[in-house]
Amino acid sequence: MESTVASKLEALLKLQSIDSQLDEIRRVRGDLPEEVQDLEDEIEGYEVRVRKFDDEVAGLNESIGIRRQSIKDAESLIRKYEDQQTNVRNNREYDAITKEIELQKLEIQIAEKKIKEAYYQIEQKNSEITGTKDRLEERRKDLINKKEELNQIVSESEEEENKLEQDREVASTNIEDRLLSAYTRIRKNVRNGLAVVTVKRDACGGCFNTVPPQRQADIAAQKKVIVCEHCGRILAGVEQRIY
Repeated sequence: MESTVASKLEALLKLQSIDSQLDEIRRVRGDLPEEVQDLEDEIEGYEVRVRKFDDEVAGLNESIGIRRQSIKDAESLIRKYEDQQTNVRNNREYDAITKEIELQKLEIQIAEKKIKEAYYQIEQKNSEITGTKDRLEERRKDLINKKEELNQIVSESEEEENKLEQDREVASTNIEDRLLSAYTRIRKNVRNGLAVVTVKRDACGGCFNTVPPQRQADIAAQKKVIVCEHCGRILAGVEQRIY
């Protein structure tokens, strides 16, 4: 039982060492991966906006075409009614046709007003499209630069990172699922990613709170998995002080 717990703790320490090395490699990249992702999301948003404006402009142009046709139809009706006015039999017919002509002229005025409004909206949207495309082009250039910077950093550590990832996969297989799950959970909850530490100078190697002598003896005996009562990290051993 003693050697089994010791081997578990040794496997956890090895996994922690690998993860710490991976953390350091990724730390060097800083916020670049997030910045690249943010730029990609921003670019996608601009592209969607441009497509939306293009669709709206196309819709406005279509409405202009429809209203122009309605103007032609109204003008045709006016000519037809004016011809009919020459053949009316009484004032009532003449007034009725006159009212129809006035109605068609009003339809023309409304259509012309709507066309004018549509052209104004198109002008506004084209201005928005130009501004959005300018910002889109700037962000695309920023993305290219950020990707080049990130790729440069990644390429410098890619071989080492791949080797560590392989080592991590092997190391993980030597740890039972329950313990591995606990290790992963602790790593997510601590700031520096250290889930497994040793006692150094009578203190937890993670939170630096004092570990009582009796507890240190239990940790050193490695008969069971013990966690820090302050931070919850797994305490895998006690480093001997050299005097």
